[in-house]
Amino acid sequence: MTVESSAARKPRRSAAGKAGTTGSKTGTTAGTTGATGTKRTTRTTRSTAKKSTDPELVQLLTPEGKRVQNAEYDAYVAGITPDELRGLYRDMVLTRRFDAEATALQRQGELGLWASLLGQEAAQIGSGRATREDDYVFPTYREHGVAWCRGVDPTNLLGMFRGVNNGGWDPNSNNFHLYTIVIGSQTLHATGYAMGVAKDGADSAVVAYFGDGASSQGDVAESFTFAAVYNAPVVFFCQNNQWAISEPTERQTRVPLYQRAQGYGFPGVRVDGNDVLACLAVTKWALERARNGEGPTLVEAFTYRMGAHTTSDDPTRYRGDEERLAWEAKDPILRLRRYLEASHHADEGFFAELEAESETLGKRVREAVRAMPDPDHFAIFENVYADGHALVDEERAQFAAYQASFADEGGH
Repeated sequence: MTVESSAARKPRRSAAGKAGTTGSKTGTTAGTTGATGTKRTTRTTRSTAKKSTDPELVQLLTPEGKRVQNAEYDAYVAGITPDELRGLYRDMVLTRRFDAEATALQRQGELGLWASLLGQEAAQIGSGRATREDDYVFPTYREHGVAWCRGVDPTNLLGMFRGVNNGGWDPNSNNFHLYTIVIGSQTLHATGYAMGVAKDGADSAVVAYFGDGASSQGDVAESFTFAAVYNAPVVFFCQNNQWAISEPTERQTRVPLYQRAQGYGFPGVRVDGNDVLACLAVTKWALERARNGEGPTLVEAFTYRMGAHTTSDDPTRYRGDEERLAWEAKDPILRLRRYLEASHHADEGFFAELEAESETLGKRVREAVRAMPDPDHFAIFENVYADGHALVDEERAQFAAYQASFADEGGH
């Protein structure tokens, strides 16, 4: 499907003469806060000789739900209201419920496959809510929370996983591209689109989502190169969930992922991916840079995939329970709930009402999927070759025989 450019709505400010243009800014000092709440100053784009097992990351909410100050990023969430905080919590709860329902439907045979986002709600909701309507998003196949933020009906995400369509929404309606299965290729699409946005003179920005495993793809390296050289208004949002299927992050990189940006001449920052406020603030900062003509940014959301890579995966074969339990203590939803309760921004009535809304959403998702047609099992053979092919014909016949073997003597 061809995606039309969201053309100039406002004149785009020129990057010429700006201190933040590509190659002119080699080190950005940012005040960050570690898991203990201790403030420290780190370099987000210049590597240091210091090595530490403690990741340097931007954090505004601790796992215990305590608000910590950050001189660099507090301004981006300074005006957030209690109602907006409750909205972020609602987004994460409903996204998790939708995700759980889709997983259950796959287990019941209603979907062929499902890629769960469990544990990554804060990274997706925080970054998704940072975007403007005229921004454009290029997802992978796991950005269900971002789709929610962009106004895509969650039931429309399920047709592809049932095998009845190639994507159930019009990308131009929500500026949210179709899911991309090929690992890393969407970063090139996003970079090219962002280059077009800049040529159109628009002040909108583009976000490309990818994972830690995709960071090893050549497509991602190429997109970094083109984005840097052409000063493209794109934010590369990497959800580092620690595992590329069964390969840990240390098999993907020898340095923290956000530091890779320095080799291309643009800023990189690591954010606590389980902190929805920090993800919101850092993404707003990166999008502001893009809109101001300051070029690309790499955001590494340091988070964790709580479940399987997809429903065809068994994570117990390559990681231990102790790792999962340690990350469960950093749960993004529980973290914000603790903050809401401690700040008296939400009461039991709010949580009870949200639980009821969650149940309603689950019911709607189940009914929508079960109302979908069954997939055509033979459609996969139809468009491989325009004029047919002997090998494809042979494979189709073998598959037909296999399908027929399930029929009983009565033909059912």
